[in-house]
Amino acid sequence: MSAAQAQQAQRPATIGGHPNFNGVWQALNGAYWNLEAHSAAPLDAFWGLGAIASIPAGKSLVREGTIPYLPAALEQRNKNRATWPADDPEAKCYMLGIPRATYHNMPFQIFQGGGDLLMVYPFAATNRIIYMTDFSELPVPSWMGKSTGKWEGNVLVITTTDQNEKTWFDRAGNFHSNQMKVTERFTPMDSSHIRYEATIDDPKTFSKPWTIEMPLYRLMEDNVQLLEHKCQPFADKLLYHDLMHLEPQTKPATAK
Repeated sequence: MSAAQAQQAQRPATIGGHPNFNGVWQALNGAYWNLEAHSAAPLDAFWGLGAIASIPAGKSLVREGTIPYLPAALEQRNKNRATWPADDPEAKCYMLGIPRATYHNMPFQIFQGGGDLLMVYPFAATNRIIYMTDFSELPVPSWMGKSTGKWEGNVLVITTTDQNEKTWFDRAGNFHSNQMKVTERFTPMDSSHIRYEATIDDPKTFSKPWTIEMPLYRLMEDNVQLLEHKCQPFADKLLYHDLMHLEPQTKPATAK
């Protein structure tokens, strides 16, 4: 029996009568590129990378198929898409917000005890507390908002409000306003899989609430752990290229 198998066998199935979600989890899909269905496509601005610079095809993770934008909001989404990646908060190393942090292409870790829960994300050194008893509102909106949780049987239901309007849902320019409320549902499928659902309610941007759904997978390798991704140094040239007198890259780097 491997160390990972032994650890899994020793993990209690419940904590305080609730499913034990402790562990490192990851979504394995193309949601971080685009929540809606999309074909494989080139990234022409990075042609020097050849086939590496391409968007993989992905099916829609939106239960209704497409995101129900209001007309003006759809125009803004298209503008966002046209200015990617420069205007993507991810490119600038800003915190990803909820739900994007959950299905980013890096794993995240859940810490669960007898009270509040903690979720830790390596990108931009982000974490969020899931408050199980404190339901007060934040004084001002923030990048990650405030998350409050409750148990409905064996389902962890998390409501996140008070997020600012600066985060996107993906690299395709899908976005929201600061009126958004996100209701997530974490339903155990077995000891290594969670059914994840997130319902987006934002009447300023969308004609009706809509829901994404996907499985989350527990990482099972020996000594699994999150690795830091302090991305700020990687964003400096994008953020401060004018001060650094840098020109946009138009040619691939010459091999030496």
